[in-house]
Amino acid sequence: MAPRRDQASRFVAATSERLWLAWMMPADLVRWLPPPGMSGEVLALEPVPGGAFRIRLDYTDAAASHGKTDGAGDLVEARFVNLNPPRRFVQDVSFVTRDPRFAGTMRMTWGFEPEGQGTLVTVTAENVPPGISPEDHAEGLAASLAQLAAFTE
Repeated sequence: MAPRRDQASRFVAATSERLWLAWMMPADLVRWLPPPGMSGEVLALEPVPGGAFRIRLDYTDAAASHGKTDGAGDLVEARFVNLNPPRRFVQDVSFVTRDPRFAGTMRMTWGFEPEGQGTLVTVTAENVPPGISPEDHAEGLAASLAQLAAFTE
């Protein structure tokens, strides 16, 4: 079976430069990237090839918690594979977890293609861990793109 590949796109009425900064500025990133019902803290963000990216995502409602790392949330560790500002970056992403359903390295590619008065943003996830259902991932990617649009437009 081929590794799973999930993808989502959205037109955002903002420049690719603005969208790039929304990703590369920790204070901005935590305002739009965490999924609904979660908060985030950027622990490392080194946007150079081989540079680290670490983010802690915690559930805001303890009763709804079912984190991959612990009961409270997820710790995500990644490395930037390559960057082409302000058009594209690639990360190899892993969840810190003991659950084998979420183990492995997922490759995430974010693309920012200027189009008319804005930018087509496309996020592609390859080698998605089986613990992330296609439906949940589609919903999560769409939510991230919607939140990015709301933050930058």
